Amino acid sequence: MALTSPVEEHPYRHLIDSLEDGRIKFFNPQKLKDPRYDKLPLSIRVLLEAAIRNCDGFYTKEEDVQNLLDWQQQQNKAEVPFSPARVLLQDFTGIPAMVDLAAMRDAVAKHGGDPSLVNPKCPTDLIVDHSLQIDYSKCAIQNAPNPGGGDGPNQSQGPSRSAPSRPLSRGGSQCGGQRGTCGKTACSDPPASHGRPPASVQQIENTPLLCPFHMKPVSDTDTSLKNQEMELIRNKERLQFFKWCSKAFKNVNVVPPDVGAVHQVNLEYLSKVIQVRDGLIYPDSVVGTDSHTTMINGLGVLGWGVGGIESEAVMLGQPVSLTLPQVVGCKLVGSINPLTTSIDVVLGITKHLRQAGIAGKFVEFFGPGVSQLSAPDRTTIANMCPEYSATVSFFPVDQVTLQHFKKTNFTQEKLELMEDYMKAVKLFRSFEDPSEDPQYSEVIEINLSSMVPYVSGPKRPQDRVTVSSMKQDFQSCLDEKVCFKGFHIAKEKQETRVPFLHCGQEYQLAHGSVVIAAVISCTNNCNPSVMLTAGLLAKKAVEAGLVVKPYIRTSLAPGSGMVTHYLSTSGVLPYLSQLGFEVIGYGCATCVGNTAPLPEAVVDAIKQGDLVACGVLSGNRHFEGRLCDCVRANYLASPPLVVAYAIAGTVGIDFEKEPLGLTSDGKEVYLRDIWPSREEIQQTEEDTVISSIFKDLRERLEKGNTFWNNIECPDSALFPWDHKSTYIRSPCFFSKLNKEVPAPHSIEGAHALLFLGDKVTTDHISPAGSIARVSAAAKYLLSKRLTPREFNSYGARRGNDAVMTRGTFASIKLQNRFIGKSGPKTLHIPSGQTLDVFEAADRYQRDGVPLIILAGKDYGSGNSRDWVAKGPYLMGVRAVIAESFETLHKNQLVGMGIMPLQFLPGQNADSLELSGKERFTVTLPESLSPRQQLTVKTSQGKSFLVTALFDTETDVIFFQHGGLLRYVARTLL
Repeated sequence: MALTSPVEEHPYRHLIDSLEDGRIKFFNPQKLKDPRYDKLPLSIRVLLEAAIRNCDGFYTKEEDVQNLLDWQQQQNKAEVPFSPARVLLQDFTGIPAMVDLAAMRDAVAKHGGDPSLVNPKCPTDLIVDHSLQIDYSKCAIQNAPNPGGGDGPNQSQGPSRSAPSRPLSRGGSQCGGQRGTCGKTACSDPPASHGRPPASVQQIENTPLLCPFHMKPVSDTDTSLKNQEMELIRNKERLQFFKWCSKAFKNVNVVPPDVGAVHQVNLEYLSKVIQVRDGLIYPDSVVGTDSHTTMINGLGVLGWGVGGIESEAVMLGQPVSLTLPQVVGCKLVGSINPLTTSIDVVLGITKHLRQAGIAGKFVEFFGPGVSQLSAPDRTTIANMCPEYSATVSFFPVDQVTLQHFKKTNFTQEKLELMEDYMKAVKLFRSFEDPSEDPQYSEVIEINLSSMVPYVSGPKRPQDRVTVSSMKQDFQSCLDEKVCFKGFHIAKEKQETRVPFLHCGQEYQLAHGSVVIAAVISCTNNCNPSVMLTAGLLAKKAVEAGLVVKPYIRTSLAPGSGMVTHYLSTSGVLPYLSQLGFEVIGYGCATCVGNTAPLPEAVVDAIKQGDLVACGVLSGNRHFEGRLCDCVRANYLASPPLVVAYAIAGTVGIDFEKEPLGLTSDGKEVYLRDIWPSREEIQQTEEDTVISSIFKDLRERLEKGNTFWNNIECPDSALFPWDHKSTYIRSPCFFSKLNKEVPAPHSIEGAHALLFLGDKVTTDHISPAGSIARVSAAAKYLLSKRLTPREFNSYGARRGNDAVMTRGTFASIKLQNRFIGKSGPKTLHIPSGQTLDVFEAADRYQRDGVPLIILAGKDYGSGNSRDWVAKGPYLMGVRAVIAESFETLHKNQLVGMGIMPLQFLPGQNADSLELSGKERFTVTLPESLSPRQQLTVKTSQGKSFLVTALFDTETDVIFFQHGGLLRYVARTLL
């Protein structure tokens, strides 16, 4: 980043220093000679350096620098700007951001401006990673892998969903059809048994893998390659747009598909710890549209997740505005138990911090225990900070960080530069030296020796269960009434067992039976130790003769090729494959609802017995129904425990007292018999996680793939929108844009579109999975002559506002008090009709009726998605009145011009006796101010106060402009 003003005019030019060679300059806050600097948390020092460097008197003022220096007195009071070094986008949230910029170019050109001015001023990386779906897996055929959900083809036209997926002998027939051919003319010989029972092996060897479009045999050269090929085919239109973006916009770097998940690529390729640009060195920092952006704090790089619209503002040169946060010092002491994995430490720390009530605060780690954590351990812990609602979990740079970057092909010169600079500005730590400890807002001490293995579930990530009490806890979940943990299964039905046939062999399902076991990207796959533990466990299990039942949907979706590389190099990948955990591709799959359908016989058995079937996954999101509609209980676990529960076939097992299974000669095998030692894990990690892994990733990323390299895209400043496209559409955010800021408009006579309760997540508001064929979005796509197979997912169609608006509040798990049962329906109050939420909103808009939403606590919790604000905005929602909001979602509402209004403490819709069927009026004053109280009046004569959650003057300005996008466009005009 170049200086924002000439050096001779910069107010802090006297702080400019240089390293020994004099070639590289930097702003040195130590030259302030202010004793407060040495006591600042290191995360605040990063904010301070950015404020000093970017101080231009406009966006960043000298007052901001002083407020940061005076952090101890100004925390939770002063509002400060932060200009990160770069922006990180993933394709689900990145595509609407880039579509908005393309539409903004059109708007600027329409008003006589220069569209080429619309460019990211902040370097932006866009990683295409969220479009992967599991069409093929080794354990079973995915009965016509369906890009858009819905039913597969007529069963008489092909094998049943439960038929296993294996190739025929050489010479299999080629698949052809109107959509083109698969280009597969020969099938390889089938590999050996994968630990399945002999009866299923014969079936596997004689069952072809089918083309998802034509139900014709294709070869089985590699499951991952076929999933990647499907990903590229179904997303070609989106990829063409991404490639246009990489050519048309300056400062945009697009990472093509099949490289890795966004947070993984950020860790392994994009993060530098320091940035050197135009002869100036400064700390690396980032904001990203993926909630896992926080993972990067494990490497000493300050970063957090923001909404798509906030990221667009940063891309266009606007700083992030934040109230100076409190910084909680998390002191780690004690030693890690050899049987405790990193995920156990992660979930243990998560529980402590969640109970500490640190929402919206920074967490910074210190203490002698930090040195025991490897860089992957730290990034795993940092990745979970959204689960305890912290903004960041920051690990300052130390010797462990430097050792990590030695493995990632950093040159010695760069490592020395990094160390010299970080020490010069006091951003380098020695955790064994307590004299370096900063002053924190508060300190929480956690003893690492207290950590024991846990899983989380069955419905929420914060509900932790010790593995030793898992069997008992699941039984209590069956007994409890339906709630966050309970399923309320009658006592006489808890022993129900349903037999079924799969691959010609009879099996039984019961409550607690595992039907999905997924080792997936997010949280764990960045950590070599836990993945290697899973692989070594699989190796010992196979050697002991243990197997996984063939009907269980097993998969391995690593965060990047690096994971596959070290699993292969260490020799454990074949054993994972033998148990069914074969690499299915790279990117977000099961975790975002992109899992393939379960075998029909399994689904029928679950429904017949009304069974609480289980999924076990190594992710960090598992809300009820997210993985599969018929799988009610889902548990987060470390990768080795995912493998263990898959072998056991049930979560209702006490690993200490009950065996995982039997050897071929009938000997009982317990988990302790096959669990690898910590020394074995560490030695394997040292032998395999080496610099060549990262070198291979870089070569793969820079080379791209043939499909991506051959994509053609238009060469023009304005994007030539295809009006027939169902993927990329110019949104209507700028349709009535003018240069003048409109006067504030009160909300008059609004109806409530929805009457919601507590814990409404972003999954409820804007689903990311497949598009149900009976939904409003499906009706739109059918009107465009698409078949259900071509629907793809909501995430893939985020560049089409017509689809995404119809997908808003389309979750089958939405609990609307107007309806009384879950589903994407609401009451159209004037007519009394029950309609799809979109259809009701559309009718209100045609009648000129503004809308509000009533909600309870924690509205908008979960992943960052900008359509959770854009969708309601386009539906005509003017305000959301709730008991409390998730901070990031509240900011997204403000950014789209929707008012987040909070009931006063102790009040809610019930205490105010609101039915939701009233009409609501919210009167706005001529001049709004942050956190101002407003009066809401109802058509029934009631009146109550709410707090407008505009935290800063910037929030007020964005709202007055009708949202952030319009504000930015006006500044360009």
